[in-house]
Amino acid sequence: MDMTEESIQYLEKHIPILADAAVKQAYWQALATGSSVLICEDGVMVEIFPDGTRKVLKQLEPQTIVTLGQCLELL
Repeated sequence: MDMTEESIQYLEKHIPILADAAVKQAYWQALATGSSVLICEDGVMVEIFPDGTRKVLKQLEPQTIVTLGQCLELL
């Protein structure tokens, strides 16, 4: 199937929407199967259980702001 540049750009524009939907589906599917999920809320890692209870696991370090082209060394 040959795709034009326009059709590729159209599909690429929708990647964030599709990714968001997939993450939400995985979240609810995990809870529905009895598993817990981990999320970050306001800089805190939280475990959410299928019954709706939440357990705060840890305070996360602030995000590192980087600029385009900046190199970081991971220790």
